[in-house]
Amino acid sequence: MELDRKILSFLKPDLVEKILQESNIKEFPKGTEILREQQYVKVLPIVVNGLIKVYSRFDEKELLLYYIESAQSCVMSFYAALKNTPSKVFAQTEEDSTVLLLPVHLLPTWLKEYPDFNELFYNQFNLRYSELLDTIGSLLLDKMDKRLYDHLKKKTELSQNNSVNMSHSQIANELGTAREVVTRVLKKLETDGKVEQKSGKIRIIDKW
Repeated sequence: MELDRKILSFLKPDLVEKILQESNIKEFPKGTEILREQQYVKVLPIVVNGLIKVYSRFDEKELLLYYIESAQSCVMSFYAALKNTPSKVFAQTEEDSTVLLLPVHLLPTWLKEYPDFNELFYNQFNLRYSELLDTIGSLLLDKMDKRLYDHLKKKTELSQNNSVNMSHSQIANELGTAREVVTRVLKKLETDGKVEQKSGKIRIIDKW
């Protein structure tokens, strides 16, 4: 499979060549678990196209941490790979995805020889830190109806689809709440004319 080199345009051409020589490109269907908690990281993903969900699990409940979009990688996997420690997160494809898999045993050499390679992970760290601050702000200031609406809106933007096909339980897991809460709040949003539920899909029909 031929890789669009624009995905790695932030790197020097000679490093891009090495990455392409040593790495694999793989396609994963929607819903594929590509990393699980306590698994040692052997390859570092860079998403070519598609979307990957990274989440943690507490008492059998999932909690969404972030999404990996095109040209992005997983900062949690990067840290675990460099420290050779088990993963603390799960990663699953949110839609059919094409992923560039970098062998982690080469990362220390590449980071040393090509300092600009660090920019990918500095940028990812800054992005995730900003998202964390936004999440904390939302938890402190926003009511559940606004949080749920914003979550659904973001998912439609990421998937470039006008609707979300998820169960109330799945949404509850990602928001760290109960299914009954999601069902009740969705009904309120539907009554307020913000969303429409039909045939198992949820569509945003009005701005907040």
